[in-house]
Amino acid sequence: MRAAYLVAVILGAGVVGGAVATWLITAPRPAFARNADGALEGDPARGKLIFAAGDCASCHASPGQSDRLRLGGGLALASPYGTFRAPNISTDPADGIGSWRTVDLANALLSGVSPTGSHYYPSFPYSSYVKMGLGDVSDLMAYLRTLPAVAGKPPPHDLAFPFQIRRFVGFWKFLYLDRRPIVSDPNRGEAWNRGQYLTEAVAHCAECHSSRNIFGAIKPKTRFAGGTDPEGVGYIPNITPERLGDWKPEEIAEVLKTGATPNHGRVGSSMGDVVTNTAMLPQSDRDAIAVYIKSLPPRDTPQP
Repeated sequence: MRAAYLVAVILGAGVVGGAVATWLITAPRPAFARNADGALEGDPARGKLIFAAGDCASCHASPGQSDRLRLGGGLALASPYGTFRAPNISTDPADGIGSWRTVDLANALLSGVSPTGSHYYPSFPYSSYVKMGLGDVSDLMAYLRTLPAVAGKPPPHDLAFPFQIRRFVGFWKFLYLDRRPIVSDPNRGEAWNRGQYLTEAVAHCAECHSSRNIFGAIKPKTRFAGGTDPEGVGYIPNITPERLGDWKPEEIAEVLKTGATPNHGRVGSSMGDVVTNTAMLPQSDRDAIAVYIKSLPPRDTPQP
């Protein structure tokens, strides 16, 4: 009887300990306290470039209309876990982010945490944005505040069980969210370091041009090597030298400006939207992205 009691106590303690550990591991961890908004003033002109480089309009512009600056959200993003819908990020105070402070945007981008303290799903590519500089976040918010308010909330995500339990995203972050900042390489030139930052953080190129594991995290060995489209329709191209080996940096930069490829073709599908955005960047930024892309290690395209 005494032995059975001890076993029950040990099992009970294990269950309680496991529950506490789970609660701690899955807790949202915002990058900044909400009272840390003091000096976060940004420049909307610089923010406009961050908005373009970050491809924000491609996901958040209201579908069915031509104004890319009406950010009412609603775009449906299919996935193996269900359908995600891009939120309203217009200046509408009720349905968008009009009531947000800069620190709220910083926490969303740099830690995937909402102003209410809940996790965002990583369909919002904060796993790349987490490496953005705070100054760029401030500039982006300054620009977003210049855009029109759009009323209306998109439909909620439609996810299969158990993915609708947001707290479980904490496990994903524990395993896969790399919060380490991008470090400049003193042995590389200014263009390469700028290209690294834009490619890896703001433009989040690897989010599309990589394949993913069953938990939706990028497989490191396929980074930039393309693979099955995240929405399950077609293939995303390999942009490492394995595929672009004979492309010159200036030709890669030209793709980012006009969509025209060296073999007299044109990019299509979602990359067309990307080019609409990268065409707005200064030539020096397109050149920098091209220099960095050209330096990537060659990797084979993964097979399905």
